[in-house]
Amino acid sequence: MPTISRFEDIEAWKTARELTSLVYELTNHDKFSRDFGLKDQIRRAAVSVMSNIAEGFENQTQAQFIRYLGIAKGSSAEVRSQLYVALDQSYISAGEFQKAYELSNKALRQIVRFIAYLVSNSQASQIRDEQAEYNVNETDAESR
Repeated sequence: MPTISRFEDIEAWKTARELTSLVYELTNHDKFSRDFGLKDQIRRAAVSVMSNIAEGFENQTQAQFIRYLGIAKGSSAEVRSQLYVALDQSYISAGEFQKAYELSNKALRQIVRFIAYLVSNSQASQIRDEQAEYNVNETDAESR
């Protein structure tokens, strides 16, 4: 399993970056772009996912990193909730909703599995990133 030396190498961060790009694209749509409150909130939530992964990685301890990953997890849920508002207001299509929802959910799963990995390997001196889906017992990851 490779050692991560930069936050840009974390698969969850890469997915969060993709999600942020998609959210910015969707919020540039005509009706969505005029709802300044929702547009700003969903953009900030998407940016928060990737930012908290990066900030946590650069912190001094694994415990702090796990805390920041938890914040990123919450921001991912916030994006999904706001996607429902955008869908209900007809700012985005059902297909756009599904694509963004699935990407946000993928980031969430990656974060949850990374947290589980870090917790189960708390004695590790370096952070490691096995693969995008962080092979951890599915039952344990979903219960978090």
